Parts: sequence; structure tokens; C-alpha cells
Amino acid sequence: MGRIAKPLGAVTRGTTAPNRLRRVDRWIAATQAGRLRAADRPLAVDLGYGASPITTVELYRRLRRVAPGLEVAGVEIEPERVAAGRAFAERAGLDGLSFRRGGFELPVDRPPVLVRAFNVLRQYEEDAAWRAWHDLCGRLAPGGVLVEGTCDEIGRRAVWVALDRDGPRTITFATLPASLGKPSDLAERLPKTLIHRNVPGERVHALLNDFDRCWAVAAPHSAFGPRARWVEAVALLARVQPVVTRAPLGGRRRWRLGEVTLPWTAVAPGP
Repeated sequence: MGRIAKPLGAVTRGTTAPNRLRRVDRWIAATQAGRLRAADRPLAVDLGYGASPITTVELYRRLRRVAPGLEVAGVEIEPERVAAGRAFAERAGLDGLSFRRGGFELPVDRPPVLVRAFNVLRQYEEDAAWRAWHDLCGRLAPGGVLVEGTCDEIGRRAVWVALDRDGPRTITFATLPASLGKPSDLAERLPKTLIHRNVPGERVHALLNDFDRCWAVAAPHSAFGPRARWVEAVALLARVQPVVTRAPLGGRRRWRLGEVTLPWTAVAPGP
């Protein structure tokens, strides 16, 4: 994979903050560790990390705990952002962490087993977001995964999709339950491929409506705290939607973290 003269993609706003991506990092470490450890010379790419390299450094530290041999490359279009990342990595002396200028072409020396692209595709049109998914999935190593999604500024609400070389496989909604009015509040964090599909007749709209109803029914569990209400609402949702209920992607252990994962078919856009 050679470096090209002009990176593919557009410059993002660059908004970032420490711990903003802790929810998705925690999910990756818990559910994708087997992929990371099984790969030969495993490489993860943090695509479009923004004005500060902090979230790439956090990804590196969190994933190295479960995959000590993993290398992590932060990729950004803005040369100034790349320079800042390189300076940080040099000062910190973090072996296996690098920063490179590039975009969707992924300027790395081998196919990555993981690509995390968060808050990158929000500024694109829906068709362009689908193309980006296709292009990035085609650059994954066999058995690799693309995790693409969005979150709010402080990381309390997030939605992400996990894709392999054949396309999207799962969608995960994650939140701090105490910050939530109702589950459909997460609609503002839907990936670009879905955010305009939250209308009657689309699966994602039906899912969020079902979730809101389950949330209302689970209201008495608020006496035990918002986390208990969330867990009960997800358990009720599993009766009417194909919620993943078994580890590592599902079950009460993950639900108590404010997560719920479903197969992509539960939200896939209609024709």
C-alpha cells in the first residue's frame, strides 16, 4: 500500500477530548480481542483522529492490554495534526505507535485487522458514506473489522457499526443511562448511512420506537437507578427485536455498561 500524493477524504473539524471514545474502545477490547491476537503482526488504524492525538494514544493503551503485540497507526489528512501526533509519540516513547498523513486509502504497509473511524463520516453525504464503508472494508486484512460511528462531545452517547470485508454486521447503541431521556435520543448519533432513515417505514425507526416503549414500561426499575432501568428495557426489547443476548456482544454484563448490540439486519435501510 504505497503513499499517494493526495489523501482520499476531507479534513474533519478535528473536535476531540480525552476519554471521548472510551465506550467504543471498551467494546473493541472486550469483543474483538481474539481478532487482534490471532493476526500475524496485527495492525490497527485510527482514521481521522482529529486535532489532538489523545484518542489514538488511548486506543493504543487500551488495546495493548489485550493484544500486547498490536501496532497502532493514527491517520490524519492535516499535516499539522500528524506532526503533533509524532511529537507526542516520540516524547512518550511508545513502541508500536505511529502517526501518518493520509485518508481512506490507509497509508500503511499492510492490511489492518482493525480500523476505527469515529466522527469522520458525519460531514459526508449518505452515498459517500456508503462508498467509504465499501472502500475501507476492501482494505481490511482477512478477518479484520471496521468500527465506524459517532458520539457526542463528551462520549456519553454513541452509536457504531461493525463491518467486515463483506459489509456491515452489527450495530451498537451505547450511553450513560443517567444522561438519557429516552432511547430514541440516540438517533442523533446514528451513522450517516442511517441518520436520514429514521422515518416511518424504516427498520431503524421501528427499532427506536420499540425501545422507547420498553423504556417506558421499565420505568418502575428507576427506583434501583438508571442502569437498572436500561437493563430491564433492553431485556424487554429482546422480546420484540433481535437483540444479541450472548457474550461477547450481548448479555447483562454488556447491558449494564449501557450498551445494546443488534445484527445490522435489524436496522438495514429498505430498498
